[in-house]
Amino acid sequence: MKILALGDVVGVRTVEYLSKNLWGVRKSLGVDFVVANAENASDIHGLCPKDADKLLDADVDFMTMGNHTYAKRELYSYLDDNPERIIRPCNYPSTAPGYGSYIVNVDGYKMLCINVMGTAFMDPLDSPFDAVDCILGAEEGKYDFSLLDIHAEATSEKIALARYFDGRINMIFGTHTHVQTADNQILPGGSGYITDLGMCGPTGGVLGVETDATLTRMKDHLPARFTVSDTEIKAHGAVFELDGSFKVVKVTRVKF
Repeated sequence: MKILALGDVVGVRTVEYLSKNLWGVRKSLGVDFVVANAENASDIHGLCPKDADKLLDADVDFMTMGNHTYAKRELYSYLDDNPERIIRPCNYPSTAPGYGSYIVNVDGYKMLCINVMGTAFMDPLDSPFDAVDCILGAEEGKYDFSLLDIHAEATSEKIALARYFDGRINMIFGTHTHVQTADNQILPGGSGYITDLGMCGPTGGVLGVETDATLTRMKDHLPARFTVSDTEIKAHGAVFELDGSFKVVKVTRVKF
């Protein structure tokens, strides 16, 4: 079985790019299921329902989110109504719209999907360690294999979480920084891991954002409206290959 995890989708142009290219990639790689981080899919910050639906139509099977989950209010009810298609970080308060985990069907098997957000240099949410631990305890015995999207700024926090859950979650990957890391590996406990999947979005600019606006903010310290770069689009992610016992045997970085 092969699971393709795609990094942060940036902008509606990228959604259109995936609509044109993802099916062919799935077919050529023999992918059984695709999960994508979609928190920036509606041009920079947030996701609206129509773009969520477009991603699903583009052959994405499941979506995770991050710190921009609640940027667009129209997504709130969508999160509540479609947990089989989209989840948000599980360490948001329980009163927040949406769900932090869900068990999906993959070729007749049950996969537990969990999304969590880091707290280093990010919002002061509940402990990501405790939040994921709670889900694993509540769902024990109900699924065949599992994945975790760690949406976090600090690589050290992502690695620490991966080490902590090594052997308890089959596939662990990071999102948020938009730059793919080269540390795809199988951890000592058997979990497949990569610190960051990278980004699905424009290759120019700064992390998918138009360069001039970024420099105005960072160099001149003046306000500037971020817009998605109009440069060439590429998609980055990783394929996790599992054997018949759901053990990860290979983690391969992909770019298309």
